[in-house]
Amino acid sequence: MRAETQNTVAEIEKSLELLAQRMDYETAPHRLEEFNARVEDPNLWDNPENAQKLMRERQMLVDAIETYESIKTDLSDNIELIELGEMEEDEEVVTDAEDAIQKLGAKAAKKELEALLDGEADGNDTFLEINSGAGGTESCDWASMLARMYVRWAEKKGYTVELQSETAGEEAGIKSAAYKISGHNAYGWLKSESGVHRLVRISPFDSAAKRHTSFSSVWVYPVVDDNIEIEVNPSDIRIDTYRSSGAGGQHVNTTDSAVRITHIPTGIVVTSSEKSQHQNRDIAMKALKSRLYQQELDRRNADINAAHEAKGDAGWGNQIRSYVLQPYQMVKDLRTNHETSDTKGVLDGDLDGFMAATLAMDVAGKSRSEAQGDS
Repeated sequence: MRAETQNTVAEIEKSLELLAQRMDYETAPHRLEEFNARVEDPNLWDNPENAQKLMRERQMLVDAIETYESIKTDLSDNIELIELGEMEEDEEVVTDAEDAIQKLGAKAAKKELEALLDGEADGNDTFLEINSGAGGTESCDWASMLARMYVRWAEKKGYTVELQSETAGEEAGIKSAAYKISGHNAYGWLKSESGVHRLVRISPFDSAAKRHTSFSSVWVYPVVDDNIEIEVNPSDIRIDTYRSSGAGGQHVNTTDSAVRITHIPTGIVVTSSEKSQHQNRDIAMKALKSRLYQQELDRRNADINAAHEAKGDAGWGNQIRSYVLQPYQMVKDLRTNHETSDTKGVLDGDLDGFMAATLAMDVAGKSRSEAQGDS
């Protein structure tokens, strides 16, 4: 077995150890039996929300067990093939098995990273807000590019994307947009995107073809599980209705159906303008509770809190990532130094590399903090 393959085997074994620890593999079969017994309860769906949560938790455990056992079996089988090929001096068998182990290493590393998404709200659906910043029309156009980028990313993940509200720019693009993105670990993946995103390019709106710098901010916060109690005092909120100002079309609102809720103590403002006024009130209230829950998460987690506070104004000095289209092509994250020259791929939603680098950095930082706390 080549040294490179031996190193990959060692890395896969480390990943398997982490995967086993994350799901507590020794007790997993027993917990799955308990889930299966509860699923067979004829009264389960009397409470649909609890039933759906139970089914999600069960499926997560099933997926974790299957992933662990699949990787472990594939590793064992390919190691045996290598040993057999070496005994019979069949180089083709050895090469094929070593290639399979390299691919398995990439899969194990990805699954290990996903297993690190174990924060309190990482598994939740998420709200994503985009706001144009310094730069006028340029930034409105940049905000629409970011919106497209995240929608593409979510679709590639198989997530469901719902537009909650949108305000069009005066000349082009959007001033702001809010989405609900639903899918397993949607918040866990997207939370690293909160911050200011900076674009450098030759402006399509400048007849002199000069380079322009634009800024837009992104804010991500989890959809609150209905079982998490977030109390909102009615005297602390102001509810306004207004006429929607979306991009237009035959389905544009013609009555004052859009809803804006302002939480007076914190200054948090949430809106919804896509459905009926009654539905908009419900959507906006859920968004407000999610924002308040995010604040609570921030207080508990200094790293997340620092990331949100660092967002600041959408302008110089607060950016987390730069997207440079001219004079060269480069996207670089200023927190992790992860970068790529494939700007087209990034703007088409290839963001996993950036998210993974930030997640790994956050996990490493937490590990160091825990180690220092134990010492």
